[in-house]
Amino acid sequence: MKRLVTVVTGGGRGIGAATCLRLAAQGHDVVVNHVRDSDAAEAVAQGVRAAGARAITVRADVSVEADVERLFDVAERELGPLTGLVNNAAVTGPLGRFTDVTTDTLRRVVDVNLMGTLLCTRGAAQLMTPRGGGVIVNVSSGAATLGSPGEYVHYAATKAAVDALTLGLAKELGPDGIRVNAVAPGVVDTEMHAAMGAPDRARQMGGAVPLGRAGRAEEIAAAVAWLMSPDASYTTGAVLRVAGGR
Repeated sequence: MKRLVTVVTGGGRGIGAATCLRLAAQGHDVVVNHVRDSDAAEAVAQGVRAAGARAITVRADVSVEADVERLFDVAERELGPLTGLVNNAAVTGPLGRFTDVTTDTLRRVVDVNLMGTLLCTRGAAQLMTPRGGGVIVNVSSGAATLGSPGEYVHYAATKAAVDALTLGLAKELGPDGIRVNAVAPGVVDTEMHAAMGAPDRARQMGGAVPLGRAGRAEEIAAAVAWLMSPDASYTTGAVLRVAGGR
């Protein structure tokens, strides 16, 4: 039986870490990609192994082409032919009005969230297409349709681009047996809020969500895992909103 081998970018924390663990429970061997915190990535890898799957960690900046090439080279060398990719790595920069955002922040957000997703998706598709199958799930955001005024319009714009990529590639790669979908989380209680300078943001915004709370990383991971699974075998080009009704 062919092993499932899935790369999860930004797998060392938050939604990425939860996704690695959920996929391991469903029989995926996992490549835990990270860019800085090796200890956190290794802790996730240990969790994957505890679930009975294989795991490796690969430090790579998804916005750097050479790093992406190495990520997939190591993945296939260590674990075998790639069958799945979860494009989760993303950054926001500090919360604030668009007119106050620095050019460096704009470039970094576009480089990681959009260029990184493009590079990783291209790399995965180049491997999957000759083999006639594979699954790609992009982690988008509810921000793509809400716009996030006064917070991170630039981040929202990159996620809208990810949605367009999801739709177009689902149509292009469908004949090759490759499914491409996205999950669009709403407010989720992860470390990302502290990184953008608002550690209490998830709790504060949770009350405005119809379900009355922020989401949990594990809830997003469950949606990703479903889209990766045979249960979603006729699902492609979908952007599944997991946002508590917001």
